[in-house]
Amino acid sequence: MYSGNRSGSQGSWEGDGPAGAEGSAPEGTLSPTPLFSPGTYERLALLFGSVGLLGAGSNLLVLVLYYKFQRLRTPTHLFLVNISLGDLLMSLFGVTFTFVSCLRNRWVWDTVGCVWDGFSSSLFGIVSITTLTVLAYERYIRVVHARVINFSWAWRAITYIWLYSLAWAGAPLLGWNRYILDVHGLGCTVDWKSKDANDSSFVLFLFLGCLVVPVGVIAHCYGHILYSIRMLRCVEDLQTIQVIKILRYEKKLAKMCFVMVFTFLICWMPYIVVCFLVANGYGQRVTPTVSIVSNLFAKSSTVYNPVIYIFMIRKFRRSLLQLLCSRLLRCQQPAKDLPAVGNEMQIRPIVISQKDGERPKKKVTFNSSSIVFIITSDESLSVDDSNRTSGSKADVIQVRPL
Repeated sequence: MYSGNRSGSQGSWEGDGPAGAEGSAPEGTLSPTPLFSPGTYERLALLFGSVGLLGAGSNLLVLVLYYKFQRLRTPTHLFLVNISLGDLLMSLFGVTFTFVSCLRNRWVWDTVGCVWDGFSSSLFGIVSITTLTVLAYERYIRVVHARVINFSWAWRAITYIWLYSLAWAGAPLLGWNRYILDVHGLGCTVDWKSKDANDSSFVLFLFLGCLVVPVGVIAHCYGHILYSIRMLRCVEDLQTIQVIKILRYEKKLAKMCFVMVFTFLICWMPYIVVCFLVANGYGQRVTPTVSIVSNLFAKSSTVYNPVIYIFMIRKFRRSLLQLLCSRLLRCQQPAKDLPAVGNEMQIRPIVISQKDGERPKKKVTFNSSSIVFIITSDESLSVDDSNRTSGSKADVIQVRPL
């Protein structure tokens, strides 16, 4: 069996150990008797193989689309590409070891393989949740504070994301906790069960830094985004096509980011619950079946994001059609990137909606770089820059197109 010490050093492989009855061997050991039936191992191999192939193929397709089509190269889409890169690497490195072990009905890798499997799964999982957090913050500063990020900001953020993820995933390699064989015996993970102060402190801070804080930031950002969009719920009464286009675009993009976060959390929540139970002393309730199913759900998150991109981002859909059916696209007019402000027909610089009962009057002004919504009940309020900052008279919301 494989055993490790609590100092964080690598363990050794031993040949003793009882049969793999449930709960007979602690996490980090390998029983000579398989924990599942041969038929179950075959089904698991099929499922993990499918997840690996679909995840690798779909995320590689996203990278190809971003490389080939200039219209997809925006700072926001760069974060989506970073998620796809992490999911692609997860499909290649985080699934392969488990897939091969399923084919052999047991864990077949040595100590280095166990450490690499645990490290890669942790690294790419943390990259995904951290990138989703930064993406939520990018949507927040864009919709709520009307600040447009550039590629320099995006590349710096991605660099910090990978450094942050490497710090957490690499800590067990330096002695702060360790990577051991999981309950199901088909993959490796952090030592959740250890009661050593060194190991327990890592588990606590890992939960805080890679789950509680990211989810809190995401909830804060999307809460403010929802509030800002609800303040503009009457903007369609303005009968201004330009304003409606931009507002709908921002709402759709924010909805897509929210769906990505929701899907990620749904996929990873069973695994998080299992780890939480083991860390709090309820490991005897976690059977190998529950452990491997939760692990499969977590790894399946690599498949869903490309599907979300294709279904919810029109630019990705058109790029995919152009890549696969270029002849079909020749008969269609070139797509206009939404929203486009400077090259469309001239529209009035100020549009004022009609006051309806208690609902305040809205004045909208825009130029080539932004649209400013001024919500006020004071009809004498102008839209000059000097009055925009007057918080006592009006609420100002500015939206800038991509």
